[in-house]
Amino acid sequence: MSITNNSVASFHYTLKDDDGNTIDSSQDQEPLPYLHGSGNIVPGLERELEGKVVGDKLSVIVKPADGYGEFDESLIQELPKAMFAGVDDIQAGMDFHAQTEHGQQVVTVTKVDGDTVTVNGNHPLAGKNLHFDIEVTDIREASAEEIEHGHVHGPGGHQH
Repeated sequence: MSITNNSVASFHYTLKDDDGNTIDSSQDQEPLPYLHGSGNIVPGLERELEGKVVGDKLSVIVKPADGYGEFDESLIQELPKAMFAGVDDIQAGMDFHAQTEHGQQVVTVTKVDGDTVTVNGNHPLAGKNLHFDIEVTDIREASAEEIEHGHVHGPGGHQH
């Protein structure tokens, strides 16, 4: 069986940046399962996995446009500290959920300067090339419920 739309594929991965630094890896963990064709992983990687079979190993470079998008300067904003009512100690690196015209979005505090808080709404990997080393470990047909829900369910059914 090969990876096609509405199949559940599992794979081990190591994700590195342009300098060869490991960003994330599934080594020493369970392989990552996903429902192919449902947008559960970045589009560039999903496209490269199409047609692969168990045992296939591949190295893929996903450009920002096919990964987490280009870095968007307009998603960096300076906000008054008063907008963070109820948070006593705002520090760089903290994440907050913000309601935007595009729905809820996670923003990361990048700087606190007096009464001004700078936040960044870009994904941490926006604008970066993604270097994946992949090994396909399993492929199966998705259940009707997984297809309907648009994601893989764990053993015993859905967990939501």
